[in-house]
Amino acid sequence: MNVIVAIALREFKAFFRTPAGWVVSALFSLLCAIVFLTGFLPGEPATMRSFFVLAGWLSLLIAPAISMRLIAEEYRTGALETLSTAPISDWQVAIGKFLGGSACFVAMSLPTFVFVAALAGTANPDYGPIIGGYIGLWLLGVALIAIGLFFSTVTRNQVAALLSTVFFVILTQVAATIVARAADGAIGAWLSAPLYTLSLAPRMDDFAKGVIDTKHVAFFLAAAIWFTSMSAIVMEARRWR
Repeated sequence: MNVIVAIALREFKAFFRTPAGWVVSALFSLLCAIVFLTGFLPGEPATMRSFFVLAGWLSLLIAPAISMRLIAEEYRTGALETLSTAPISDWQVAIGKFLGGSACFVAMSLPTFVFVAALAGTANPDYGPIIGGYIGLWLLGVALIAIGLFFSTVTRNQVAALLSTVFFVILTQVAATIVARAADGAIGAWLSAPLYTLSLAPRMDDFAKGVIDTKHVAFFLAAAIWFTSMSAIVMEARRWR
């Protein structure tokens, strides 16, 4: 456990020591501010529902920007060979990298608490949906970090890892909506229902409403565990080549 924590802290500190880390953080905060202000109108209900839904889509770009360097950078610099000779398992490396990337994502979302304070200062919001929205955003973020970690293990190029993650998630969402709806009419619910379970929008919408469904929580956690495990397996396969 100490090894995993050490790797996670190393990744967390390394991300914010680079200019790119602060640029990504500033970009995320700026985009979130724009999204919040566009939905923060006089006379409208004191809610952040639209913010969390749109912030979830922003995470499709921000989370891969965090995860793209987790393993690909180690390949490029040769540091992974050093780790492979140390008394550290590939599973410890994968879990530590995942936790470090997830911590970076959560830390980047903390400045958005200013929006909660602004809402509380001008209205009397219902904090249940706000808490649910943050839980959903963080769960989505850690799932995306795990997916990005996997693609970072299969390529030495950080840009390729970022684009692969983004395209994989987008294609999955296309299959979960367009293909599922087409299959519902042409083939039947036996195919459309499993595909529709991959859709992220309904899950984020439920969290933004304050509905913390255990099925949604299990979905994101299962995705995070699955892709982190796959990352460790790929790293082990590379070790034995």
